[in-house]
Amino acid sequence: MKITYQNATIDPRSKGLGTVPSASVPLESAANLEWNLLAEDVSLPAAVLYADRIEHNLQWMQAFVAEYGVKLAPHGKTTMAPQLFRRQLETGAWGITLATAHQTRAAYLGGVQRVLMANQLVGRHNMAMIAELLTDPEFEFFCLVDSVDGVEQLGAFFESVRKPLQLLIELGVPGGRTGVRDDAQRDAVLAAIARYPDTLRLAGIEIYEGVLADEAAVRTFLRRAVETTRALAAQGRFARTPAILSGAGSAWYDVVAEEFAQESKSGAVEVILRPGCYVTHDVGIYKKAQAAILARNPVAKKMGEALLPALQLWAYVQSIPEADRAIVALGKRDAAFDSGLPVPARHYRPGTPAPREIAADEGWEVTGLMDQHAYMRIAPGADLKVGDMLAFDISHPCLTFDKWRQVLIVDEQYRVTEVVETYF
Repeated sequence: MKITYQNATIDPRSKGLGTVPSASVPLESAANLEWNLLAEDVSLPAAVLYADRIEHNLQWMQAFVAEYGVKLAPHGKTTMAPQLFRRQLETGAWGITLATAHQTRAAYLGGVQRVLMANQLVGRHNMAMIAELLTDPEFEFFCLVDSVDGVEQLGAFFESVRKPLQLLIELGVPGGRTGVRDDAQRDAVLAAIARYPDTLRLAGIEIYEGVLADEAAVRTFLRRAVETTRALAAQGRFARTPAILSGAGSAWYDVVAEEFAQESKSGAVEVILRPGCYVTHDVGIYKKAQAAILARNPVAKKMGEALLPALQLWAYVQSIPEADRAIVALGKRDAAFDSGLPVPARHYRPGTPAPREIAADEGWEVTGLMDQHAYMRIAPGADLKVGDMLAFDISHPCLTFDKWRQVLIVDEQYRVTEVVETYF
């Protein structure tokens, strides 16, 4: 699919960019500006993606789902960047998963033609946004339902605007997030959907297993989803052929693939996995999750080099007020801090040949963040100066991306090849 953009430009008001000669510079002209990160052509702090690592991660995940014969609809909330959605789709993704009506509209305006909204669609204006998109006959959209009230509200609204809406029943677990908890709730939702035969179309079953921490519990939940899908298919409840069976965040996607793959072989069910963080990966919570996947999953083990962290934040050392402390111009406004503080990864002194990797035994460690400052412990006498540039790895890419309107993509020589725009 060829994705187009509507008046997408490099915005000179955004942080982390270089000098822009005009506010109308198109995103695709970023390489023509000849910015180089190490030459200090861009303002720091800056969020930086490494082109080779992004490509590696895209290919790795697409190869993984292909091994199981299932499909991929990566969760776009991770980056909310239509340019990255384009790469995911061109690599073979079935569609893009999103969480809100606003995100869906942003993706559509970026050219995405199939969206699985892994969330309930609630509220008149949100419904109106989706109804407007559904005037495009080539746009395919799915959302979740888990209550009679939700079904009735959707049914009444979409009946009034004469637009059909495809639904997935979400299954949930006690103490979890959304989703029907038992068969009685499921059957009540089914009966409500049946009251709108010309408007609401049951397309499949959806689950989110990430609320569970135990593999045995995850597998039990997944098997419940398989059994439910089979039962409803046998009853002729699905209005879509093939019906959809969807699950998988970024922590258990291998287990979901194992449990769901058999269903895709009949052709009656389309299995859709939805991990999103793989595109950038990280050195924190998703590195830990990927290590567990590599330890337990035979397909992942045989696929060679695993996912690579592709997102770093670059910033200047702005003060060394004490022998064992540096203050870096990077803070809570720039980096996620809910799942671990940024980790010093590379050190570069302007004018030297290349950045060097920071070894763990050097003891450089971020100990705290303020809005625009990072406290970093260093060894007394460390070769560090004000004006030096540092690259930081992060944990939890989702909450880092939403702090940036525009993100740089650089090649192996740190040349800026693209500026990626986000839409949070």
